[in-house]
Amino acid sequence: MSSIATTAPFAPLALLVGFLLLFGKIWPWRAGLVATIGCTIVYYLQWRVSQTIPWGEGAGKLWWPLICLLVESAALFDGAILLAILSRPRDRSAEADAGEARLRAAWEEDPLNLPAVDVFIATYNEPREVLEKSILGCLALDWPDARIWVLDDGRRPWVRDLCLAKGAGYINRPDNKGAKAGNINHGLTVTDAPFVAVFDADFVPRRDFLLRTMGFFESERIGIVQVPHSFYNHDPMQTNLGLQQAMPDDQRFFFEAIMPGRDGWDAAFCCGSNSVTRRTLFESIGGGLPEGSITEDMLLTLASLRQGYVTRYLNEPLAFGLAPESTTAFFVQRQRWAQGAIQILYLKEGPLGPGLKLRYRLLFLPSAWITQGLQSMFAVLTPICFMLFNLAPMVGIDLEAVIHYVLPLIVAMLSGITLLAPGRYYPLAAQILSLFQTFRILPVALQTLFRPKGLVFKVTPKGSDAGGNPWERTILFVALGLLALSFTGLMINVTPEYRVVSQVGLLPMVTFWTIVNMFILLLVAMMCLEKPRVRGEERFALRQAVTILSAQGEMIRSDKGDISISGLGLELAEPAELSVGERLDVVLPDVGLLRGFVRRSGRRLGIEFDFHSEEIRDRLIVALFTNEIRINTVRPSAAAAALAVAKRLWLADLRTTEVLSRIADRDPAPEKLSATTRVVPAAPQGPKRAPERETFGNDRVTRAA
Repeated sequence: MSSIATTAPFAPLALLVGFLLLFGKIWPWRAGLVATIGCTIVYYLQWRVSQTIPWGEGAGKLWWPLICLLVESAALFDGAILLAILSRPRDRSAEADAGEARLRAAWEEDPLNLPAVDVFIATYNEPREVLEKSILGCLALDWPDARIWVLDDGRRPWVRDLCLAKGAGYINRPDNKGAKAGNINHGLTVTDAPFVAVFDADFVPRRDFLLRTMGFFESERIGIVQVPHSFYNHDPMQTNLGLQQAMPDDQRFFFEAIMPGRDGWDAAFCCGSNSVTRRTLFESIGGGLPEGSITEDMLLTLASLRQGYVTRYLNEPLAFGLAPESTTAFFVQRQRWAQGAIQILYLKEGPLGPGLKLRYRLLFLPSAWITQGLQSMFAVLTPICFMLFNLAPMVGIDLEAVIHYVLPLIVAMLSGITLLAPGRYYPLAAQILSLFQTFRILPVALQTLFRPKGLVFKVTPKGSDAGGNPWERTILFVALGLLALSFTGLMINVTPEYRVVSQVGLLPMVTFWTIVNMFILLLVAMMCLEKPRVRGEERFALRQAVTILSAQGEMIRSDKGDISISGLGLELAEPAELSVGERLDVVLPDVGLLRGFVRRSGRRLGIEFDFHSEEIRDRLIVALFTNEIRINTVRPSAAAAALAVAKRLWLADLRTTEVLSRIADRDPAPEKLSATTRVVPAAPQGPKRAPERETFGNDRVTRAA
């Protein structure tokens, strides 16, 4: 240990905290924050390499410290890339405003001034209650010539009939070659609009989606415009830990902090849905999406970069879809992402292939899928190995060295990233989710690293198909096992006669480390217990007043409550004198007159809708899903989020409910159309007038904050 660490163990930590406060709060400066964190990493690594590894000892003493060092170094390498990304975020909203103004003016002058857009909805096995929202939302887009096409890789007759009934075009192909990429490529061969918007079957665009994105294509350099994946439901971590109102979904860090930062480096990428692509880009790379990987979206961006095109990212919630509705669906999605990201390393179109600048190679390296998993696993295993087998990750250190070198690194990484991405990065929640994912994703990522071929594209289950097990058994048992080993290690080393650890001075630090790990493991175990989704449809807060007309002529009006496709809940100033089962009429702005009956009376009035026409139901879907959706908008501080997570241990509900899927109720061999190409054009629509510009609450102010 150096004499500096002995005489002034707290000096680096005090200096670090001072710079973090200066550049993070007093005089906000991203470059200063990044430089502060970078210097802390370098200071730590020079000590770690020079003083904590027994280089002169044999392999028996060298192997474990060296493995730990390699894992740390790999994680810090990816951390450095993350810091570079977060150093230069871009807010493109002003450009979108200017583009929208130009497009509206051109539309007012002549609708033919705006180019046609093919709008693709890629679907395979999604149920009707999911797909119909996307179809109706796309049909409601504000654009003079938006050609809606449902690309049905499941060749389902009911999808064709649904498209005919709603007025959307229908396309299917004779096979499923190339999975989603092949489906889109087939759609490109039978359509011809100069721009192509792509949505997954569960995403519903806001009406102004094209007006906000198409203006970027004024620059010939822009090949793709991507917007965030926003959700109108809660993800498994929010649901299983009861954090729906305490913090946003876990993808806000990626879509609201990382992607704007990547945009600053011209390294944003297509995310598979919620994007618009210039058709000439497809033509320049062979006519369509690359089909060599199950992550065709990232390959598309890499191919476009080689052709001189850039993906522009607009950080605005312009389309909403379904977050994974169960842990089963969550892992289907994340494992596909991990497999595809690792797989592209072996393709010439990938980040290691020819024709890319160095910065793109670094920014598109998928190593984080492995390094984050290893880091999470080693953070739990290292104190266990130390307490049970006396395997120390470092040699020649004491508590003063930990305070001098290790603690500043931890504070720099966690606090620094929190300051760089306020309201998007929550350290405790991030550690819990990372460890939860590691048990299932790390093995898949490592397997793909050595066996990248033959991967199958698995569609994330949605809607009624998203049912899973009442608990995630594998992770639950592993987490409980590691919890038991951690507790055993603590108990053994409490008593001197049974103590295994030789470096007794490190026991206080390791004990604290282990207790933190046990706390995280308990929360991981709680995440494994699937909580029921009690409603068939998501509810949204009312944006406008609703009027109720009873059979006796009584009129009730309220703007407080929530609404879904299936019903309405109203908060009333005075109890309603209505009987359960009584029929009444509901007047909704932008929808019209709906019929329903009372499910609950009193101050909280519950109404179930009884649709008298399909048209009214469609108008309700459009009104609910193509305007502002205020879900997952909470942005607490990191401390408030950590406190909310900690409270879950005291308020834990360990009951589970079987998550039923309706798959079992379906025909095991559903009817399919014959294996041939079908192109059923959309029903002709009358000319659209340019809509008046709408302002969605505070969205213009907060969307890129």
